[in-house]
Amino acid sequence: MPTPPPTGPLVTRDTLAEDLRALGVRPGEILLTHSSMKSLGWVCGSRAAVVRGLLDALGPDGTLVVPAQSGDLSDPALWSRPPVPEAWWDTIRAAMPGYDPATTPTLGVGVVPETVRTWPGALRSAHPQTSFAAIGPRAREITEGHATDCRLGERSPLARLEALGARVLLLGTGYDTCTCFHLAEYRVPAPHVRVGRPGPHGWETVTEVSVDSGCFGELGHDFERDRPVVRGTVGAAAARLFPLADAVAYAERWLTLHRPREEDITHPGA
Repeated sequence: MPTPPPTGPLVTRDTLAEDLRALGVRPGEILLTHSSMKSLGWVCGSRAAVVRGLLDALGPDGTLVVPAQSGDLSDPALWSRPPVPEAWWDTIRAAMPGYDPATTPTLGVGVVPETVRTWPGALRSAHPQTSFAAIGPRAREITEGHATDCRLGERSPLARLEALGARVLLLGTGYDTCTCFHLAEYRVPAPHVRVGRPGPHGWETVTEVSVDSGCFGELGHDFERDRPVVRGTVGAAAARLFPLADAVAYAERWLTLHRPREEDITHPGA
């Protein structure tokens, strides 16, 4: 049976840049982008055309930033999609390669961030599990100094982006992908967890703030109801554009009211 032709729309580098400008993306700004390429339509030039369209809309003075997470550099005991046999755990921990910003691939953030990560001149931050990649004149300022014991808090690129007045673009994705909400988690009482990962000298365990995006869809719904969010369409994708600092400030208040306090959480074995 023949494969049906694509339904479109046909998206090119130029139409993508035009749609982004119409949405309100400004030349010279800093844009933290979460994206779903398949939501755009049929893209001529694939993932590279998407990155080029974003860079065209931002212009030579703008900076494109994406999450470049590598969550597979984690404790195999916690893997669930899919899990691995318990008998393998020690071997995996011993054999898992350490994080290398230049070669460790992204995981779970889509094809556009992986393309940004490997783009000529791109820079990537140092955290082995929750790095960010950036292209543009502010890339070094944003990615430098990402503490390896601070996934998404004050010593991460999120705090730099907030200080620099960045905006967030959700391109075919929902608020469940909105990484900047995690910065608010570091500013409200939250439990801490022990996180295992490969380190430069073998397997290591560090203490980190517990992060959880399970409520981000509800949080985003309320944020969009109460705060100005630019909405439009880029290709076939629903798009949202808003200041990162506004989202973080709103999330701090919202999480304080809606998330259980640490003393109210029932811990296993308690």
